[in-house]
Amino acid sequence: MNRFLQKNYSAFIKGGIITIVLSILLSTASFVIIKPVYVSTPVYYIINVFGFVLCWLALSFFIYKFSIYKVLVVFGLLVMIIIVESFIDIPFSIITIPPLVLFWLGMVYFIVPEFFKKYRVAIFSVYGIILCYFLVFRMLPNYVENHHQNFLNFVLIPIPFFAVLWMYEQWRWLQTLQNDKMKAELASLKSQINPHFFFNTLNNLYGLVVEKSEKAPEVVLQLSEMMRYTIYQGKEDLVALKDEISYLENYIELHKIRYQKNVEIIFTHNVASEIKVAPLLFIILLENAFKHGVEKIRKNAFIHLQMETQGTQLSFTIENNFDTSISNPTQGIGLENLKKRLAYSYPNKHELNITEEATYKVYLNLDVS
Repeated sequence: MNRFLQKNYSAFIKGGIITIVLSILLSTASFVIIKPVYVSTPVYYIINVFGFVLCWLALSFFIYKFSIYKVLVVFGLLVMIIIVESFIDIPFSIITIPPLVLFWLGMVYFIVPEFFKKYRVAIFSVYGIILCYFLVFRMLPNYVENHHQNFLNFVLIPIPFFAVLWMYEQWRWLQTLQNDKMKAELASLKSQINPHFFFNTLNNLYGLVVEKSEKAPEVVLQLSEMMRYTIYQGKEDLVALKDEISYLENYIELHKIRYQKNVEIIFTHNVASEIKVAPLLFIILLENAFKHGVEKIRKNAFIHLQMETQGTQLSFTIENNFDTSISNPTQGIGLENLKKRLAYSYPNKHELNITEEATYKVYLNLDVS
């Protein structure tokens, strides 16, 4: 409340002045015109004070959000209705019903302006028909007996329908917002993979250039092919599994060129050619195998990869040895990114198991249906 008062002092003051004027007008209509007898009790004063404060806050909020002239017109309709009803003492009169409908439409406009603007044609059409019905049949002599209740029903029935429509709009907006957020986070995770991989590869290339190795040009070509795949295929939702396999094989060949030591790398695959998967998933596991396994072991390092498909099930297994004296060989952003991407791309359709004993083994199963 304090923050509201500080930021919206002008609206708060204007709301208070209008509330006082409305209270004076309504009190005048109440005591001068119909002259009721009130019992002065604490409950009566509490109710009036509560109503005054509530009206003050509501008006202040509306004035802050909308033009003060719009607020005066809408609430002026309510005051006019109360005063006129007090004069003529006839419920559902031709003079008061149209302003009453306009008042509630104005309140809807204040509370849910975007919804009102979007469906204003439907709202005005429905209540325009209701007002026409009222104006025509109100003049008939048997209106009270035959049409009074019908009019009430026609006024009230559209409200729950519009309320349900508004709730559906909110649900759809939340779903869209969630999907957009998911896509943005997924794109962010993909962008994190690329720098992470290329940073390591450029370091490798730098070492070859410093050594003036004849393998450097070949590494540049390999890296160029991988960059092309990453840039153009990596942004797609799905890519052919065979292209992903070629990408992994290029990555392996690039590292074979770089290493001076003997490394056993075996990659077997038996997959259906029509299978498609989210891009750049498996490279994360292969990169971790090199980074936390091969690069930390002086000799007898190995990486074994196996990929196969059975129907819509795709299984990928990668196993490597590592230096057991180094704790937590899985440190890095890669594995966490993989888990998040799997959650987004394959919700409830993936299984990721990691075992760490004498070797480090990862099993990934995807339902690619």
